Amino acid sequence: MTAADEETALLGLAPVAPDRTVAYGPHPDQIVDLYGTWAAPGAGAAVPGPPVVLLHGGFWRAAYDRRHLSPLAAALAGRGLPVALAEYRRVGAGGGAPQTFDDVAAAIGAATAAAGGQPAAGGVVLVGHSAGGHLALLAAARPGTPVARVVAVSPVADLARAHELGLSDGAVAALLGGGPGFADRLAAADPARRPPAGVPVTILHGTDDPDVPIGLSRRYAAGCPATTELRELPGVGHYAPVTPGTASCDALCALLCPPGST
Repeated sequence: MTAADEETALLGLAPVAPDRTVAYGPHPDQIVDLYGTWAAPGAGAAVPGPPVVLLHGGFWRAAYDRRHLSPLAAALAGRGLPVALAEYRRVGAGGGAPQTFDDVAAAIGAATAAAGGQPAAGGVVLVGHSAGGHLALLAAARPGTPVARVVAVSPVADLARAHELGLSDGAVAALLGGGPGFADRLAAADPARRPPAGVPVTILHGTDDPDVPIGLSRRYAAGCPATTELRELPGVGHYAPVTPGTASCDALCALLCPPGST
């Protein structure tokens, strides 16, 4: 399957409506869609397992929203996981640094509250694709964020290298803003410069990814603690790992889903 075929296959899937949506701020993009079994509003009972907070990509731009990952959210919920598909403010619609990063932290808080306030196993499981993988890795390093583990799929894991490559027509510069202090903002937002301490990280990345080269994940993994594992997907591009029904998406589900789930 070509890279274009992978993109068409994912974006051709019909969006799946959530079971419930909760807001974590006044902006229209400050919302979290809930799929699967969650605590009833006001009930106070915790969900049975660690909630998955799913962060979409799109190079942090407002042109791309969470809906293309709704089939994945529904598929994971169908296997018994409570899934929170998070939206956040993006470049061109009130986002960028630091608003986007603050929103991700707030969305994690909203998912924790929806889980009854006490997610199992020490926190949520962050799953991020592409730019969402960058946001997941960065959030896990943020002090006080309740994260049990991270699964980053085709992530922009090395922000400095992504900027050097000019990925997606300068998306990193658009995220961080130009002018004085750019180097400091880049360092502060680069997961490769501040990996999460003590948080297990698994990276899934296709060797044929034309959008986010696998070299970024290799560089990240080479400089990170032993709690980081890189799993390369031979011959796979950018979108197949988050497209239900593909072999590489099955590999993602196997990392996340309880034993015996279907």
